[in-house]
Amino acid sequence: MTASILQFTRALAVQAGQLILQERNAAVNLETSFKDGVELVTQVDVMAEEFICDRIREAFPEHRILAEESAPDMRDLSTYKGPLWIIDPIDGTVNYAHGHYQSAVSIAYVDQGLVQCGVVCNPFVDETFHAQLGQGAFLNDKAIKVGEKTELRRCLIATGFPYVKGDMTPLLRRVALVLQECADLRRLGSAALDICWVAMGRIDGYYENLSVWDFAAAQLIAREAGARYGHFKPVPDGVSAQFHNKNILIANPTLYPLLDDLLNRADAVQLTLP
Repeated sequence: MTASILQFTRALAVQAGQLILQERNAAVNLETSFKDGVELVTQVDVMAEEFICDRIREAFPEHRILAEESAPDMRDLSTYKGPLWIIDPIDGTVNYAHGHYQSAVSIAYVDQGLVQCGVVCNPFVDETFHAQLGQGAFLNDKAIKVGEKTELRRCLIATGFPYVKGDMTPLLRRVALVLQECADLRRLGSAALDICWVAMGRIDGYYENLSVWDFAAAQLIAREAGARYGHFKPVPDGVSAQFHNKNILIANPTLYPLLDDLLNRADAVQLTLP
């Protein structure tokens, strides 16, 4: 990947970040709707995604785009080897709509089946994370690395919960055991930023089921910062582990197997729900 792709991606994420920041500052009431009746979407999600996609199509008309709002379906993601952009215009839309600062633009560039560069920009606190494959991870151009904690009882663990509330028992079992064996739990509302916070040591571990646009950019940033990225349940045959969106687990190499064991032990925990 040429440096120009990374420069383009960084500039685009920052520009889109400024757009969502200005739109929220200017709005008295954000126009909202609910995708599939449950997932909150604002008019700024759509506006920012159109802005990002238009710029990519102008610069790279032959590239494919996988974007949350306008092009969310790509069934051959595990086998496609051509140039591909994976976009989340606002990761943390619920936070954004409620005036919280934990929201970000996430853009990943994929080629030859690998994420080549990723950028996650939170304009509300002026923080932009980026990574290029094999070149390390950075926050505002300063190199970052994953935290060095080795004991779960000293660790802050982050996770999230689904929009669709089905059987919550497995999730609550995991939460219960994390709270019992780790220092504390955080639920910050933006998966991309959660993962970037693991990359720089603000959070020690993270687990969740996600959509690919939530983690495509951030997982590269975490791996380039020295984190181990994987899954605490087996990845289905024929599915790229890089893009598999279930049972994601990220931590430093020492904590990763400890969290993996904890989350799997949680399945055996007896939990009585009202």
